[in-house]
This record gives sequence, structure tokens and C-alpha cells, in this order.
Amino acid sequence: MSNIYIGYHFTIEPVELGSEILLAELGETAFESFVENENGLSAYVQKEFWNENILNDIYILKNEEFKISYTFEEIDQVNWNEEWEKNFEPIDVDGKCHVRAPFHEKTNAEFDIVIEPKMSFGTGHHETTHMMIQHLLETDVTNKKTLDMGCGTAILAILAEMKGAQPIDAIDIDNWCYLNSIENAERNNCKHITVYEGDATLLEGKKYDVIIANINRNILLNDMQQYVDCLNQGGILFLSGFYTEDISIINASCIEKGLNYVKKFERNNWVALKYVKQ
Repeated sequence: MSNIYIGYHFTIEPVELGSEILLAELGETAFESFVENENGLSAYVQKEFWNENILNDIYILKNEEFKISYTFEEIDQVNWNEEWEKNFEPIDVDGKCHVRAPFHEKTNAEFDIVIEPKMSFGTGHHETTHMMIQHLLETDVTNKKTLDMGCGTAILAILAEMKGAQPIDAIDIDNWCYLNSIENAERNNCKHITVYEGDATLLEGKKYDVIIANINRNILLNDMQQYVDCLNQGGILFLSGFYTEDISIINASCIEKGLNYVKKFERNNWVALKYVKQ
């Protein structure tokens, strides 16, 4: 394997949504590692898989709703740990839950989650992760059958197990997230998490007491009926990955399908909602 990489450094406006879309599009190409930062993201491809047309089919670069500029450079012997240490900050939620990388010091938090931030791991959604952790911290999930939909690095599935949930399914459509979730579940000594690669079609015939879906507005709206169908009576649905202005359309979909609104957290214009099935 070549040790020489080409690194692209993207500056993106608006940064949150733009980074999410750009990362997803780049993930379909030969780019294999990504590091998000406050201005955008960096993406890395091995030189042997690079060509000068590698960005030709990245549609967001042609979308006038986003302002994206970039530079690129040839890098020898990328020190990934150094890159992640520069860009990955630990998450501290109300002093009760700490999400950190192996290179961060352990704290006295009640729930200490260790995540290896590799490949498609991003730091762009701390707001939504933070709020979903808040929801879980104040919910009794003991022996509840739980689904972490769009699990990413499986942070929420891991916390659910630490709080007594079982069994737990974690699903993500992204292959890196799937592999990273398996690794992180093992890293945190989880025994009740099963990770699947795929989408909401995997939910057919399944039943859950708790569903956690931290994805984005359009996917949530598209898959909402499937979530409701596999939620047990009295079951809880946590939703995040969208903005304050999206609440009305999300709420309308939930109410129409028989869910009762319970609570919301709001953070930097991101929201996380809690519903219960009637």
C-alpha cells in the first residue's frame, strides 16, 4: 500500500450542511479518510488512486447554494492520530457522559465512551449527538429493545447498552460507519449490540421499545412510517439531525402517524425531539 496521499482541504459555507453533503459524495469515490473542522473538512486519497478529474462528479461543488473553495497537496506518511488529535474534541454531556478518543484522558463521568475516530468519523455533529445523549441520560432504557438508526460510530448504541438496554441493533448505510461501529462496540466491551450495514428496509418485521434516529430531515421523513410500524405501543422515538426550522414538518409527520410529542432539546439551531407511540 502506498504511503503517499493527496490531501484536499475544503472551506465550506454553510459549513454544517455543506460538510455533511460533501463528505457523503466524496465517500463514494476513492477518498478514504476525512477530518472535519470548524471551517469545512479535509479529505485524503492514496496517490495511486488519485487522478486530476477526481472531483468532476462531486455535485455540491457546482451547487450555487454552497460556497466551497479548496487547496490540495501531496503528503508523505500521513500521521492520522496527529490529524485526529488536532481536530477531534471530546464531548462532555452534563458531566455525566464523556465521549472521547483513546488519546484523551479518562474522566470520572458516570458513562465513559471511547471512540476510535477513524476514516469517515466526523466532528461536525456534536450538537445532535450531545442532545441525543441528553435524551438517553434521562430515559430508563433498562431491558428495552433498542434501535440506533444511522448509528455513525455507534456512540448512542453504546450509551444505551451502558444504561441497560438490550438487545440493541445499530444500522448505518455507510460501510466505514458499519465497520467502525463494530470496532467501537468491541472497544467499549458491549455484548448486546448487533451492527448491520443497510437502510430502513432492514426494519421489516422487527419490533423495538426505543428507536434513536440521528440522520437528516429528508431521510427521517422518508422512513418515518417504518420507524412507527416497528415501534411497540408506548415505545419511544428520538429524532435528530435537523434544524429548528424543520420542526413543524417533522412534527406534522409524527402526529399524523400516531406519535405524541414529549420534549425537545435545542442547541445552536439543531434540535432533538422525543415522541411516544400512543
